[in-house]
Amino acid sequence: MNRLRTLRLLPHEWFFGAFLLITSLRLIAAVGPLDPAALLYPGLLLLNAALIVWSEVRQTQARWFARLWAYPVMINVVFMTMGSTALKLVSHPQDTILQQLDGMLVGVTPSLRAESLITPWLTETFSFCYLLFFPYLFFSWVFYTWKGLPAFRRLCTGLFTIYAVGFLGYSTVPAAGPHLAMTNQFSVPLTGWVFTRINDYIVAHGSNGVDAFPSLHCAVSSYLLFFDRRHAPWRFRLYAVPCAGLWLATIYLRYHYFVDIVAGFALASFALWLSRRWEKSLGETSPESATTQPRPSHHASHLALR
Repeated sequence: MNRLRTLRLLPHEWFFGAFLLITSLRLIAAVGPLDPAALLYPGLLLLNAALIVWSEVRQTQARWFARLWAYPVMINVVFMTMGSTALKLVSHPQDTILQQLDGMLVGVTPSLRAESLITPWLTETFSFCYLLFFPYLFFSWVFYTWKGLPAFRRLCTGLFTIYAVGFLGYSTVPAAGPHLAMTNQFSVPLTGWVFTRINDYIVAHGSNGVDAFPSLHCAVSSYLLFFDRRHAPWRFRLYAVPCAGLWLATIYLRYHYFVDIVAGFALASFALWLSRRWEKSLGETSPESATTQPRPSHHASHLALR
């Protein structure tokens, strides 16, 4: 029980817990406590809390990894159900507001200006870059898991904070994106070949319909890229150009408004700052300074697992 008294939540656990709690209360107020969505979010909150307590009662690397790897599972559950959840909280998509903000900031949604650049080769290239988001995210989880608990924990502090804030954005400002909300304003079709068809299929069947603001494709990929720059420079060099292509693809392929991109990069910047600040709070001033090896004293060993 001493460890429970000294429990220290990771930054993303505060943010994700706050997102689950806020969404639970909003759903209960909007549709009542017995709605399936209103039951899901408190359930996820309780599961998250149970895993945290379980890992604190007896701290082992296996329990810590279970505590952290629960987040990829939870974010997929939340993402897949967010379409129906968001529209229980907000009566209709907010694409018009985002288009108006684009008009105020840059005159017109940049996807419309990009029509003059469209060619099958460019569409195919940007479709390939956009598709790279999924293996980049997955292999980042695997890579930093392989590097050990301290490295993976540092990754999680910012990464899942991004998802918490991003999902709150989805549920507050649900929007489909220009490719669905502005179809009558585009005159040039996006045509390509194999990667274009694969990408079109994944977006059509994998989107939840409210995932425009903020752009998590930009937020997550830029967070991973600049996290790599500090902790695995060779990965930064490998992914830098494809990531830049991915960011441009969000506009070219008509998936995001300009304000979505700005919000995504701002969110990534905050997450990088948060991860670095938390790292410094533990005295981990370099990627190599943390270790999971047992220390002589109980207090030092406790910090090593944290």
